Amino acid sequence: QLQLVESGGGLVQPGGSLRLSCAASGFTLNYYVIGWFRQAPGKEREGVSCISRGDRSTNYADSVKGRFTISRDNAKNTVYLQMNSLKPEDTAVYYCAASPGFYCSGDVSWGYWGQGTQVTVSS
Repeated sequence: QLQLVESGGGLVQPGGSLRLSCAASGFTLNYYVIGWFRQAPGKEREGVSCISRGDRSTNYADSVKGRFTISRDNAKNTVYLQMNSLKPEDTAVYYCAASPGFYCSGDVSWGYWGQGTQVTVSS
């Protein structure tokens, strides 16, 4: 069974940090493009970050550049999203997704999705 499971969400104060994990079972993440997305209440889902197959490139939404970092640990078959300097507007459910492609750009088909993890930034 192919599955993605996110973890690491929670409640954090503005300016704080969280590290989200996206763990895969049933397939090897290193052979996939992995993206992080988020959806806040009443808003559409938006792309946050992406790492290409083989880690050739990464990209970030303008709203998180310089604060978030995506990385991959092949030994643990896990992709991480390190989130620093969190803001209340980062509050959302965060999802990871996998695509059997090569790059983050172009027409990416996200075939696998996790169930999401809630991130709440509030004082």
